[in-house]
Amino acid sequence: MKAPNRHMLRWQIAIEEYRDNINIFHKDGNIHKNADGLSRWPLPNNIDNPSYVPGEAAPQLPKEEISVTDLNTLFFEEVSSN
Repeated sequence: MKAPNRHMLRWQIAIEEYRDNINIFHKDGNIHKNADGLSRWPLPNNIDNPSYVPGEAAPQLPKEEISVTDLNTLFFEEVSSN
């Protein structure tokens, strides 16, 4: 079995606490025709995309940075104020 990619690893971590109560089975993509649209990564807006819109740029999310120290400080300030 190959190493999981980062997306699969996130799912593994998220469902780890339920591992004794569920069974997960692989279902080949050709058989799994009813996949949820929200589980699909959006396609880039380029000429190869069937829903390509000329001139429309992909939305850019703001990049923010926070250190663990800042996060701890904010957390303890919030806890001590309550």
